Amino acid sequence: MKRTLYRLLSLGLLGTLAVSCSKDEAIAPSTPTAVSQSLDATRDSHLTMGNPSGATTSTTNYTNYLMSKSQFALSYHRDRGIPNWVSWHLSSAWVGSTPRQDNFAADATLPTGWFRATSSSYTGSGFDRGHNCPSADRTGSVADNSATFLMTNMMPQAANNNQKAWANLENYCRTLINQGNELYIICGSYGTGGTGLNGYKTTIASGKVTVPARCWKVIVVLPEGSSDASRVTTATRVIAINTPNDQSVGTTWGTYRTSVDAIESATGYNILSAVSSTVQATIEARVDSGPTS
Repeated sequence: MKRTLYRLLSLGLLGTLAVSCSKDEAIAPSTPTAVSQSLDATRDSHLTMGNPSGATTSTTNYTNYLMSKSQFALSYHRDRGIPNWVSWHLSSAWVGSTPRQDNFAADATLPTGWFRATSSSYTGSGFDRGHNCPSADRTGSVADNSATFLMTNMMPQAANNNQKAWANLENYCRTLINQGNELYIICGSYGTGGTGLNGYKTTIASGKVTVPARCWKVIVVLPEGSSDASRVTTATRVIAINTPNDQSVGTTWGTYRTSVDAIESATGYNILSAVSSTVQATIEARVDSGPTS
């Protein structure tokens, strides 16, 4: 009787262990899958799609000075006190939980003797300190987020432009990376004279910072991968917008879609210069008609 009871208990224990092992095996495969997904996204070169204006690091290149930071690259115009363009890579590898720092600061890496805009350069101007590379695109660390608050990443931007269409497009870009894409974003401004909360102005900061007339952005959308410039094809989605720098700008960024060719014609840049010329001919002529949210 004792032996029979012992056998029954032993069989019950083995059955319980078998069920337990079966459950472990069922959930085990999900762990490496989750890890591999998080490792797919990488941080890549900000100039992978090219150097739009052929900017250089020569300190005598006052109007097209190349500045390469860990978080973005830019062409700076000393006499306008703002960037010509800023270029950056965006994938989920750049996004974390770091809060917005709001620590606007002069850029100490500008050449000695050059005017360095400060946060107060925009005070009372009626224009926002408009980020080119957004704060929310760089939340992986305090250093990454703080870099976006350097004044070399700012342009005087009309409040409605900055806070409506521009902000909505920035949010949409982060939606795209959450879907397994990586983006190459180049944005900038050109022309002189915009209308902010205090009316039309051509400059602020006692004439040292130019108010641009237009603000533009180009976004190349790719599935996560490597050798990115060579993966751009005639089917690749490229979003381009060009907005007036005034208070007329609404919330729908799709209203301001244009072609890369049109922006290049206005600026003189070769925005996707690292992409094959035959591919460029197709994707730069096309106006995006994809979803906006």
